[in-house]
Amino acid sequence: MRVRYLGWAGLEIQADGATAVIDLLEDSGPIERLLGRPRTALLSPEPDGSVRVALLTHLHPDHADPPALTRALTADGVVLRPAPARGDALELAGTAGAEAALAELGLSTQVVEPWQTVESGPFTITAVPAVDGFGDPQVGWVVAAEGRRVIVYGDTLFHGDWWRTRMRLGPFDAAFLPVNGAVVDFPHRQPPSPIFADMTPEQAAAAAVILQPGVAVPVHYDTFANPPVYAQVNQPAAAFADAATRHGVAVRVLAPGDCLALDQDRTVARVCPARS
Repeated sequence: MRVRYLGWAGLEIQADGATAVIDLLEDSGPIERLLGRPRTALLSPEPDGSVRVALLTHLHPDHADPPALTRALTADGVVLRPAPARGDALELAGTAGAEAALAELGLSTQVVEPWQTVESGPFTITAVPAVDGFGDPQVGWVVAAEGRRVIVYGDTLFHGDWWRTRMRLGPFDAAFLPVNGAVVDFPHRQPPSPIFADMTPEQAAAAAVILQPGVAVPVHYDTFANPPVYAQVNQPAAAFADAATRHGVAVRVLAPGDCLALDQDRTVARVCPARS
C-alpha cells in the first residue's frame, strides 16, 4: 500500500493495482473568499480517470470537490460519504454547494454510517465517528488493503471515540490527523466561537497516543490561512511532531506529492519522495 499526500486533507491510496482518494481538492476558488488563496500545492491523482472509490469525510468545499471527483473516478467509480446535513438554508450553508454539485454531475454516491463497512476491489473501508466543528455530519475512514490499515480524519475535533475505534478496528499502520487548530469567523456561523474548529497539534498528538498507529502524519495545515476569518495556530506540523514524539509516537511530515510506502515486510513506513 502506498499513501500519497495530495495537500490539505487529500490523500491518494494505491493497493493491488487500484486507487482510492480521500477529500480530493483541486479547485480552491469556491473557498478563497473565506480561507484565502492556497499557500501549498493541491495535487491530482495520477492519472485522472483511474480512481475506483472516493471517500469524503464531510461536504465542506475544502474537502469535497465534485468536479475533481468527476475527472478522477472511473466510469463505474463511487463516492462514499456521510449522511446529508438537515436543516434550513443557513444551517446547510456549509454543505449545500457540494451537495448540489454531486447531484448535478450525476456522481454515484453511497452514504456510509459510522461503523459500517464497504468493500471496493482490494479496499475494505469502514466509516468511524468524527465530530465536525460546525455541526455538519462528518466521519473518519479506516482503509485496509494488502494487509495494511490506515485511519484518516478530515478536520475533526477531539472526541471520545478514539479508544473504541482503536479497539474495534486497530491496529493501524498509519494515522492521518488534522492539526491546524483553526479559529474561524464565518458568516453562516455567527456569533463566532473562539474555540478551535478542529484539533490543535497537541490534541492531535493525544489522539495519536490513543490510536497507537505505527506512524502519525499531520494533515490539514498551512495550505489555507486567512486571519481573522480563518486563523491556524503557529507552525502546526512542527508542534504536532514535537508533542507526539514526546509521547513516543513516530511521526512523518509529508510535503504534497510525498507518500508513505506501507510494505508488508516492513514494520516502519518509509517516505517516498514527491514524483517529478
